Amino acid sequence: MRIAVGIDIAKDAHWVTALDETGGVRLDRALPNTPGALAALCEELAALGPSTERRVGVDVLGGIATLTVAVLLAAGETVVYVSGLSVNRAREGQIGGEHKSDPRDARVIADQVRTRRALRPVTAEEASAVELRLLVGRRRDLVSEQTRRLARLHELLLTIHPGLERRLDLTTASALHLLVRYVTPREVRGAGVARVTRYLRQHTTDARARALAAAACAAAAEQSLAVPGEAMAARFVRELAQEALAARERLHALDAELTAAVAAHPDGALITSLPGMGAVLAGEFLVEAGQGGDLRARFGTPDALASAAGLAPVLRQSGRVRFLRRSTRGNRVLKRALYQSAFCSLRDPASRTFYDRKRREGKRHHQAVLALARRRVNVLWAMLTHRTPYQPPTPREAPVIAA
Repeated sequence: MRIAVGIDIAKDAHWVTALDETGGVRLDRALPNTPGALAALCEELAALGPSTERRVGVDVLGGIATLTVAVLLAAGETVVYVSGLSVNRAREGQIGGEHKSDPRDARVIADQVRTRRALRPVTAEEASAVELRLLVGRRRDLVSEQTRRLARLHELLLTIHPGLERRLDLTTASALHLLVRYVTPREVRGAGVARVTRYLRQHTTDARARALAAAACAAAAEQSLAVPGEAMAARFVRELAQEALAARERLHALDAELTAAVAAHPDGALITSLPGMGAVLAGEFLVEAGQGGDLRARFGTPDALASAAGLAPVLRQSGRVRFLRRSTRGNRVLKRALYQSAFCSLRDPASRTFYDRKRREGKRHHQAVLALARRRVNVLWAMLTHRTPYQPPTPREAPVIAA
């Protein structure tokens, strides 16, 4: 008899429900998130029948579900993924669907496992895939923190020295080094162009140091008034500039690790051979699309991959009305990686030709880049299927017209 098991994942204690083919409840209880309790669950499931007749569904992958999934896979259980969205929709379609509880969600997950066969299987991840995911996640956190830090830096600098804020590009290391030493108009004027230039030469080129020092002194000459709270704001500007410089160094080191991890991946060299797909974007693509498994086995077709990324048009049909519209769903991180790689590939002649053709057809810039990203999904899929790096298309020869 087939057994369908649903586990509603939580931080401290899960809830597990097992149903037979007729929907009868065979197991329904709380499940502490501890190795001992999980091992005991595997023994209970084994008593229900052979493992080939069981499927265990979970609604979370990674994070708090990592230990649970690892124990189940080690015990030989077949684990499938039931998305949280499908669980919510299925629960809302039942009587009293507004009521939500862990036992109710576990029952819904088990029902989904019992009635749906085309659920995504969950496999054990290799250590390299887990490390790649952790590197991508850590880099994403650092970039988010750096963006917030630079926004705060702009805000503080704008309150005490707006002229300098307008002249600085805080995404460059030289501008941050300047703010570590000189912030207020009085500090810049007191140092003068020569001293500021000598200081900046320690951190950047001579030409860049001269230009930046001249711009800073010009901004200081425009403002002679010291605003209230200038000293405290300048202190925080220096602190944020030092933190931003340290974050830049950490990002550079992390990018080197990420480049090595992508190069070590079986598909890394193939993906990075595609124009515009650097190590960072390739890492994000591998993490979001592959997620520890075979990309082609997960999606099956390039159309399915494009749909998962929100790059495929969506059909809307009701009665006599039928039209296609742009998708507003899909994996946003995966879509961003494919979109940014398409934008970066505009220097490639083949990509630029496709983009220009879409522009001539009346597409706006954003629409043309989306169309290019969708086209590149097919190219990437063919590369991974045939295990062949990207090869630029050969130009077609002009037909010979007889006189």
